[in-house]
Amino acid sequence: MSYVPLSGLSLRDIEYVVAVDDLRNFSRAAERCGVSQAGLSEQVRKLEFLLNVTLFERTRRHVAPTPDGERLIGLAREVLASARRLLEVARAYTGPLDGLLHIGVIPTIGPYYIPSLLPGLRESYTQLSLRLSELTTENLVNALRQGELDLAIMAPTNLTSHFEQSTLFEEPFLAVFPHDHELARKEIITLKDLARPDLLLLEDGHCLREQALSICPTDFRPQEQRLATSLEMLWHMIGAGEGFSLIPRLALKHRSELQNLVSVRPIKNAEAKRTVSLMWRPSDPRAASFKELATFLRDRTPEGCTALPSSD
Repeated sequence: MSYVPLSGLSLRDIEYVVAVDDLRNFSRAAERCGVSQAGLSEQVRKLEFLLNVTLFERTRRHVAPTPDGERLIGLAREVLASARRLLEVARAYTGPLDGLLHIGVIPTIGPYYIPSLLPGLRESYTQLSLRLSELTTENLVNALRQGELDLAIMAPTNLTSHFEQSTLFEEPFLAVFPHDHELARKEIITLKDLARPDLLLLEDGHCLREQALSICPTDFRPQEQRLATSLEMLWHMIGAGEGFSLIPRLALKHRSELQNLVSVRPIKNAEAKRTVSLMWRPSDPRAASFKELATFLRDRTPEGCTALPSSD
């Protein structure tokens, strides 16, 4: 086989192609990569010319990989994973918690937990630069597996069993009702109280939905039309009198605008809680530093939550 120079092949261009395949949209891919749509499109065309293959079928409303493109994009993902592995190994010997660290967090934890950590992280890890992403559980798992994230902060599920993880804390659930709800008159809520048709849940894709259902009576079947797309939407549906829900303790912060519309009650059951863990790939050589970071986070367990011993 004759030698083929790699000078025209750029990892950045490969990242562009993978982003287009992930999002099936050139505009959103450009936004994720931090470039203009015109620039991204031009680089994808140049890569197609270099490879002599049309990677994507494009119309105004449709972007999808061609059969040849699908095969090559699979190889492109392997190239990116190997490149990230190269950086991980190098960083393991040049300050693992120096430089850029990409952390993903589920939406029902991120806004209520991360902001309070940032000042302490900046003070303790002066050379660390964070890139934070909010993703639903399945997307978070995929991004961590593919090397697009270094770490994830999330609740363990059956999807996360193959990751290394260090437990951080337990966060209780509280029942939140409209002020005029009949259960708002009770001081403490039991699990039996939760099996009602006006229970509001997040839509599929959010692990909080499954966590909430797991503490309801086993024969309870929720009404699928009573769903919210986000925790913020769930709050406002409760405030508008649409029903009640189970809310993680940290999400009660800064809800003064709803204090006259909702009532918050504890749940009388030891299982009405979730575990929050820090997770990473078993192959990542920075495990010792990630465990150090987990200890840092555990020492700063939020008020109202319970620190857990390390699961290392």
